[in-house]
Amino acid sequence: MQKTVGLFTLAAAAIAAVWGWLGVAVPMPASPLDPGEKLYCVSYAPFRGQQSPLDLSTRIEPWQIDEDFARLAALTDCVRIYSVDFGLENVPEIAERHGLKVLLGLWVSSHADRTKYQIDTGIALARRYPGVIRAVIVGNEALLRGEIAPEALGDLLRRVKSEVAVPVSYADVWEFWLRYRQLASAVDFITVHILPYWEDHPIAANEAANHVDAIRKRVAAEFAGREIVIGEVGWPSAGRMRSGALPSPSSQARALHDVLARGKSERFRVNIIEAFDQPWKRYQEGTVGGHWGLISDSPRATKFVWGAAVSNHPRWIWQAAGGIAFAALIFGAACAARRGSASSPEPDSRAWIAIAVIAVVGGVTLAWGAANAPFESRGLGGWLRSIAFLAVAFASPLLCAAALASHVSAPGFVKLIGPVHERVRDRLERALGWLLIAICILAVEAALGLAFDGRYRDFPFAPLTGAAVPFLLLALLVPPQGARPAAETVAAIVLAISACAILFNEGIVNWQAVWTCAAIAALALTLARVRAAPG
Repeated sequence: MQKTVGLFTLAAAAIAAVWGWLGVAVPMPASPLDPGEKLYCVSYAPFRGQQSPLDLSTRIEPWQIDEDFARLAALTDCVRIYSVDFGLENVPEIAERHGLKVLLGLWVSSHADRTKYQIDTGIALARRYPGVIRAVIVGNEALLRGEIAPEALGDLLRRVKSEVAVPVSYADVWEFWLRYRQLASAVDFITVHILPYWEDHPIAANEAANHVDAIRKRVAAEFAGREIVIGEVGWPSAGRMRSGALPSPSSQARALHDVLARGKSERFRVNIIEAFDQPWKRYQEGTVGGHWGLISDSPRATKFVWGAAVSNHPRWIWQAAGGIAFAALIFGAACAARRGSASSPEPDSRAWIAIAVIAVVGGVTLAWGAANAPFESRGLGGWLRSIAFLAVAFASPLLCAAALASHVSAPGFVKLIGPVHERVRDRLERALGWLLIAICILAVEAALGLAFDGRYRDFPFAPLTGAAVPFLLLALLVPPQGARPAAETVAAIVLAISACAILFNEGIVNWQAVWTCAAIAALALTLARVRAAPG
């Protein structure tokens, strides 16, 4: 008993230490804004919760925009919008009441009738509110999406320019400006998007400012004498890593601090994407798409304060407390199983140390996975997948700790779904077997998805680790007997190959990918050790 209490105390201390380290606030540079200074401009989309421009019937009421602008007026001098439908045609009037300027975006697409409405409405608004609208941006990444030919886009730009008194531009990623240089003659200034996270070779947050400045200078050299405005620059606060580019609150704060400071020193203007998180973007770009805002969607809370340190896990004390409570459950399950199996040999020190390791891993990963679930779950299918991962991450430490204390190994799949007379009867063994099957199904689905179509998929590193490590320790300390079954062997091979493919695609600087692959490898090794009945 004294040994058990001592190990639990060590496990609790380790959990608290890990969460304390994860929750440390990351220092930021000095604020790039002088006292009283506001941002030059911020991208604004009004959609909240389930509202989405993907539903053409969506209509945003003026009161909602007015509420947002009352908040944004303290943050910025200007908002950039991307279309004049869904109720956004009311933006110039509402912005005028709040003292905000507007970069008026007109959405150009392959639908000629919708594009015509955008152009006609935009021209009318620019004529009506010349003191509010700083510029009209005709089209947003329309060339990137392949929805219009450059010649047709040039005609639209020249038409708008001839009918409004404010400057006119077109916005696209920097590569497409270099590809279609002829459009420069049709605009008053060049609006480029530079998003270090989305580059083909992603840039880490601490290098974002250097990258933005280098690209700006490259574009400026190609269009000598023309003003270059950074129409979009930002960083996501949640989602999957791409190479060394980590979405997190501290990464977002660091990237924006550095870019704004560089813009001030190099004298270029920056529009930040974006004001508020847009949940609807998660359906197109995964978790990361919905978390570019300076302000979260619900609750509408500011993610960081300029110049102040930022924690990626601000609720770490509660997460640590939850992890320690879960560790207590794990030790409790082991002790209860030991009392219920007096015929089994007494667990040795290795078994109790393994139980302590399981408690630490579970105490960290379950709380981490639970914190990620609301961000990563999209729709019913996404929530079911997240709940399934959390369920196996909760059950695996408890059952494997009980199995270690009882000296019970995980049975082969055939002993659960094979002939009735060969199936296991022990309840703990059955539970272990079915749980391992569930983990295997979830892991194979996740591994294959990440290997073949991983761009917008999150890495389930936390719950998968919490589910896989206990089974690996059980397989190592309580070796199963019998022949190696085919199903587990095939699954192990699929997981191992997928892990190699994920590492090849993502690179070893992506710690989320490396961690996920390590968890996949742990499960593959476990499956390779599972045995069926002798003979």
